[in-house]
Amino acid sequence: MVTTRTESALDGNPYRADCPSRRILDRIGDRWTVLIVGALWDDSVRFSELRRRVEGISQKMLTQTLRALERDGLVRRTVHPEVPVRVEYTLTEAGRTLREPLRALEEWSITHLRDVSASQEAHDHTVAS
Repeated sequence: MVTTRTESALDGNPYRADCPSRRILDRIGDRWTVLIVGALWDDSVRFSELRRRVEGISQKMLTQTLRALERDGLVRRTVHPEVPVRVEYTLTEAGRTLREPLRALEEWSITHLRDVSASQEAHDHTVAS
């Protein structure tokens, strides 16, 4: 049986250069994705509220990340036909399955913040010497 490049790429091996799972890992490993999924944890949120919840994100980056998450099927955008128009974002079923793994990364980063910072400082001191 001959396997085409597309078929082998869809086998799901992120260590292969042509595997589409790498794009998924790029998306879910992005810091803005982690924070947006956390901000959408269990409710629908308007754009302006998301921007308040995720301090430091620009309007452009929030828009780009939400569009990408919507394209990937992780976030649902709902437009309410009101005046003015109200747009809300919520996690899809697939997006909700990311909550726990991403929460684990968030908790790990908080738990190990001091250790990592100390290692960085020690490394930077050694390199500067």
